[in-house]
Amino acid sequence: MPRSDRVGGRRKPAAAPPRPGPADGAGQRPASARSGSIRRIQPNPPAPPAAPAGALDDETDRPIGIRRVRRPVRPIVTPPGDKFAGPARRKLITPGRRVKALLAIAVLAFVVVGSLLLFQPFGSAQGDAVQVNIPAGSGAGEIGKQLAEAGVIDSALLFRVRATLSGKRDSLRSGRHTLHQNMTYASAIEALSEPDVAKQRPTVDVTIPEGRTRREIAPIARKAGLRGSYLEASRRFRGALRPADYGAPRGTRSLEGFLFPATYELDVDAPARDLVDRQLAAFRENFAGVNVDRARRRNLTRYEVLIIASMVEREAQLAKERPLIAAVIYNRLSDGTPLGIDATTRYALNKPSGALRQSELEIDSPYNTRKRAGLPPTPIGNPGLASIRAAAAPANVKYRYFVVKPGTCGEHVFAETIAEHDRNVARYAGARAQAGGKSPDTC
Repeated sequence: MPRSDRVGGRRKPAAAPPRPGPADGAGQRPASARSGSIRRIQPNPPAPPAAPAGALDDETDRPIGIRRVRRPVRPIVTPPGDKFAGPARRKLITPGRRVKALLAIAVLAFVVVGSLLLFQPFGSAQGDAVQVNIPAGSGAGEIGKQLAEAGVIDSALLFRVRATLSGKRDSLRSGRHTLHQNMTYASAIEALSEPDVAKQRPTVDVTIPEGRTRREIAPIARKAGLRGSYLEASRRFRGALRPADYGAPRGTRSLEGFLFPATYELDVDAPARDLVDRQLAAFRENFAGVNVDRARRRNLTRYEVLIIASMVEREAQLAKERPLIAAVIYNRLSDGTPLGIDATTRYALNKPSGALRQSELEIDSPYNTRKRAGLPPTPIGNPGLASIRAAAAPANVKYRYFVVKPGTCGEHVFAETIAEHDRNVARYAGARAQAGGKSPDTC
């Protein structure tokens, strides 16, 4: 029968456990506890002994009997420049990143192209000489526009920016300058900002009127003090211009018609050859802008347009009549009838003014357009731009005749038929008879 701890219905108080004696170790049970009838409750085990000096700190936290040996950690050495970036990650290309990349490329391209246009590192081949007259007080923008219109530079805006970056914007000088077409911005700025000492050589203005022949220009050049013979300098074509390039017949070597009329600034002791060179350059520049499509449709060459222009220049006194006189020449060429322009005979006779005698009107010459149909072999003078344009694009009229209108200064009266023209000639002859055989004009 099991033993009960209760006495008389009450629990018998348990006896306090005896304190362990010297013979009772932490791992041994006392004799009283080894009996099967009594359960002994052990107190908390004693604290472990203090760690000896030099022991690792974390060994005290491990169970007794387990010891961990710590090995020295060796650092991972990578080659210079290598960087451990961890596992590779794929970067997503978002629309925002794509737009930023495109903007960066566009900005870079703009900078590169702008630098090439502005600084022109490869230079440019300079062309013909150009006379530029810059008004006093002109700014860099106004000077750039004038140079761009003359073909000296490409862009007025880039010229202004270049002048600003070079620090010479306020050093650009006004006055007359001899520049060249297709100059770089740097060379144009340098030419316009040269010290005044380099431009102190005395100059002279040589004005060549429209329509003058080589023989009429020679005295003008001589009076201006140019050295040498103008006739000799303008006798044959120079390397810069060949009449054959404009459709002149083979063997044509005269420069008549190509010596453009204008005002030229030259050194007082310049040779006549300089004037010829300037005239040829001005002709190339001006003639290049003339539309000759209508003349080509009539099977006319540019050289023949120049011949017609030289006759228009001699006959027309009023600007409005240039296209009308050119139309008369076109219509008579189409009919195959002689032009009947006395200015061509005057060229052959070297008689620019004064009445022509009947014997002079009958001379046998390829320049006598009363007796020979077609155009004269060469221009009879050096026409201006207005006459060249009129010869390239005449008025759309049916006039075939014209004569001076009495009581006017160079005005003409035009007619389509010979009968109408005869009446106009009769009125002119009557007015001339009343004037005592002189021209009945009022000039």
